[in-house]
Amino acid sequence: MVEMELLGVQVEMPSQSPLMLLRETAGSGRVLPVVIDTPEAQAIYRGIERIRVARPLTHDLMAAMLDVLGATLVKVTVTDLRDRTFFAEMEVTIGSATHTISARPSDAVALAVRAETPIFASEEVLDAAGQIIEVSEESSDDDDDDVEVDPDELLDEFKQFLDEVQPDDFGPVAGSSDPE
Repeated sequence: MVEMELLGVQVEMPSQSPLMLLRETAGSGRVLPVVIDTPEAQAIYRGIERIRVARPLTHDLMAAMLDVLGATLVKVTVTDLRDRTFFAEMEVTIGSATHTISARPSDAVALAVRAETPIFASEEVLDAAGQIIEVSEESSDDDDDDVEVDPDELLDEFKQFLDEVQPDDFGPVAGSSDPE
């Protein structure tokens, strides 16, 4: 398992498809783009920005339920990619018992943001769908091997990648209609 950080969500043009962007925290910094639905993109954004509404929405309710029940969301893992559909699991502990719950990555990450829980991806998923985003030369320093990359610059580079990528680059479609 590879630890990931949530870069954010954005709308990919011209299709208007929301993307959740995860980046590995170590290694080559591969970015894992996951196409998600608009409500989940909004939920992730609200979680990142700590936006509260008068009444709890689904992911806020789920986080509150975990808290009231004494459960802890230990980690979220993007575990698989089959037929262009991503799969995730949430590891939850209640007392000494550990439970693994299958979830869509967007729902799992929306909950992880609220619970401040680490996010992981399997090496196989990153090998299949991870993208290495090349950082322009002017943003790097030849004397520093540990270059900090501005997330906005990384997103700009990723947008450029999205403009150039073709659906066939990800393999054949096997009849899946769920975007995750």
